[in-house]
Amino acid sequence: MKSLKINLEENADLGKLTELLIQIKGIKSVELINHDNDESDLKKAVNKSKEQLKSGDYESFVNDLFETFVNKKS
Repeated sequence: MKSLKINLEENADLGKLTELLIQIKGIKSVELINHDNDESDLKKAVNKSKEQLKSGDYESFVNDLFETFVNKKS
């Protein structure tokens, strides 16, 4: 898979840009990523798991882990 990175101005219309890009032949999907967010989803999940284990909340940890694997889409 190949990707294209586009840097946008603050006032860019993301909805219109997404609509425009998705109409171009060969573009499968458009994903908007905000790199201003300091903490990635993976880092948040790891930190949450650490806290659950530290506090002894093993049931929630196992449930979250199980849910991640069951809901994983191929």
